[in-house]
Amino acid sequence: MKSAYDVLKSVLRTEKGTHILPLNKYLFHVAIDANKIQIKQAIEDAYNVKVIKVNTAVMRGKIKRLRYKAGKTPDWKKAIITLKEGDKIDIATT
Repeated sequence: MKSAYDVLKSVLRTEKGTHILPLNKYLFHVAIDANKIQIKQAIEDAYNVKVIKVNTAVMRGKIKRLRYKAGKTPDWKKAIITLKEGDKIDIATT
């Protein structure tokens, strides 16, 4: 079984992420092979909050060029976490 820190890679600090904060939703970069149940358990273990809903999306890597060779950045998965009313994850704003 994976630990919470194997499933959760980082908190995503994006413009969309700041717009959904008042809705008690948070964006996370998670392991590509993690499912919604594992993500929910990892958030609850790491932050001691109650997760209501987990939405996931696999973000496809982009085609990049380095001189004459074409390459591709890796695929990654993001999760939108909805917390119970009153729960909060403290994200540094610096």
